[in-house]
Amino acid sequence: MRSREEVDATLQVAKLDPAELLPAAQCLSFSAQADAADCCLLQLEPELCAELEAGRSLVIRGDKDEHAVLCSKDKTYDMKIADTSNMLLFLPACETPEQLCPDTPPSVIYTQIAGFSNNYWEVRRCRPKLKKLKKLLMENPYEGPDGEKEETLANPKYTTDDLLDQIQASEEEIMKQLEVLKACQVEGYWRILDFDYEMKLLNHVTQLIYTESWSFSKVPLSICLQELGPLEPKEMIGHILRSYGRQTVDEGEVFFEMDEEKICRATAQMLLQNAVKFSLSEFQEVWQQSVPEGMATRLDQLKGLALVDRSSRPETISLLNVEDLPEDSLERFNSLFTIREKWTEADIAPYIQDLCSSKQTIGALLTKYARSSTQNGIKVYNSRRPIS
Repeated sequence: MRSREEVDATLQVAKLDPAELLPAAQCLSFSAQADAADCCLLQLEPELCAELEAGRSLVIRGDKDEHAVLCSKDKTYDMKIADTSNMLLFLPACETPEQLCPDTPPSVIYTQIAGFSNNYWEVRRCRPKLKKLKKLLMENPYEGPDGEKEETLANPKYTTDDLLDQIQASEEEIMKQLEVLKACQVEGYWRILDFDYEMKLLNHVTQLIYTESWSFSKVPLSICLQELGPLEPKEMIGHILRSYGRQTVDEGEVFFEMDEEKICRATAQMLLQNAVKFSLSEFQEVWQQSVPEGMATRLDQLKGLALVDRSSRPETISLLNVEDLPEDSLERFNSLFTIREKWTEADIAPYIQDLCSSKQTIGALLTKYARSSTQNGIKVYNSRRPIS
């Protein structure tokens, strides 16, 4: 341990004027228990620090074969180790210059080093990894009360806590994605409806609307539950109305305004799912005949769901759901360029829009992962590297 005289002698050798320094000197020494393996440093942005200071939790999520992410209540952050050339010291009792009084007599404060490290974890905002959510729920889709099987390893079910434990995303992001997937809770477990069962429920509702001559903009919940309750569980009727409509309240009664685009889109998916390719003109005719009377079908309703090939004769349409494409940006582009060698921006945009961060545009993504050229006066994009 250094004495005050030794500190002053060191200042003199270093040609430092003590008058320009705070009077207190801190003498550091390693404690007997100091070990680099005992401590990890995590660098946080102010927003995340505020979360902790407010008493909220940050959670690290990821299986053994996954890269760890840090999650707050509503955001997901990638975690990476950053090395530093300077050793970082952990000093629990160290006093900062702001804490030291400049008017005290010269003294020496003896402070022990509790730990040290040559690296730290840094976090960066990233897209939530949500593809696994649909994969897990599709292991055992809900086919209605008559189609329920015993819970086995082959037919797993997941609670909210199970999903929070396995999905690399914040709780708020997971809940939003469950809504996008039209998932619902059945006996405490999150389930995705089997598509055929979903369409069966939707058909019950649209047939009742037709029979009762209701407007699609004002469908009464109570009568739907009363009339369709004997056919299907009331919870499922309510769920399908929420999935394909927007809830409103008029004079204390709950109504639903049915979403034309969602209904037309689901009908198109039903028609396309069993066909490799469909003649575009024939599809448009059958599609219009298949949707409820009074609804109009348009190809722009199918962005991110179906792909039109106008270069073939006759023109064709096929199912290509963005939800089924890889989550990684490079893998996504490789998959798209395997399906089609050259894309226009209008065609590819619905399939890469979800890859854009808040500060990134579709044009920036295309510049990074694709090469542009002009074909018949139209700008097209192809892969920057050979696709095997």
